[in-house]
Amino acid sequence: MPISLNKIYMAIDNHTGLVLEGGGMRGVFTCGVLDYFMDAHIEFPYIIGVSAGACNGLSYMSHQRGRARFSNVEMMKEYRYIGVRHLWTQHSILNLDLLYRQFPERILPFDYDACFANPTRFEMVMTDCRTGLPCYLEERSDPARLVLLAKASSSLPYVCPITYVDGVPMLDGGIIDSIPVVRSVSQGYWKNVVVLTRNKGYRKTAKDMRIPSFIYKKYPKLREILSHRNAIYNRQLEMVERMEEEGRILVIRPMKPMVVGRIEKDVKKLAALYDEGYACAKAVMESEEAASFMKSVSILSDKVL
Repeated sequence: MPISLNKIYMAIDNHTGLVLEGGGMRGVFTCGVLDYFMDAHIEFPYIIGVSAGACNGLSYMSHQRGRARFSNVEMMKEYRYIGVRHLWTQHSILNLDLLYRQFPERILPFDYDACFANPTRFEMVMTDCRTGLPCYLEERSDPARLVLLAKASSSLPYVCPITYVDGVPMLDGGIIDSIPVVRSVSQGYWKNVVVLTRNKGYRKTAKDMRIPSFIYKKYPKLREILSHRNAIYNRQLEMVERMEEEGRILVIRPMKPMVVGRIEKDVKKLAALYDEGYACAKAVMESEEAASFMKSVSILSDKVL
């Protein structure tokens, strides 16, 4: 039974976080979720996003409803900014110049003033190539650095160049921390809404394999993490499902079988996934389960994590 959203407003307190998984073009689901949040005037004191989750979350931070959808759906149809042809011109499967310069500066202007004025903390996750460890960074005043963090968080291994942030070589945060709920808890946000881009029960089935030494030869720790990437992600999914069953997080995820790939270019599929994200967010956030969860005061223990 739908509930009054006033119950949700009253229960989102200073200990509530929003965790946004990446997933490439599957992140269009998240665009729908975030547009619903904007329509319902639901805001959080803390957000942490990974890869596509970080990029789409920025338009939520700047309160630009529809911007993330437009860049992922309509702009995909017009610009086709994903494809192997970009490997020849930019050494990346993505048209980086279009996504991180032309879009925010000219084609889909990003409202930096609104973003920086937003009191919400917004962290983006990336992987330090030197250590293989996650880095959690935020930016509150420099537009160029904000875009750089989003770019680093989304720099897919193998098919995108390494991005340097403050002189540190970085790649996609999903390599090591795809669903950073533990980070959110460590920052004092123990009541989390988690947006996933995979169906419940999903697990990677491909076996992990050793990365040859000639790949990322300067970064042995990165190779080690990449060698165990599937196992790391599966463990995170298991943790999330356990926490969900125990009522410790509220999860919004696709309910229909996922048919959108990481580098999907089918605009009809992308538009349908956006609509599903909006509908799923509405169904979850207006449920009695959400109202009950938001009222909860139980603190996550180290044992759970």
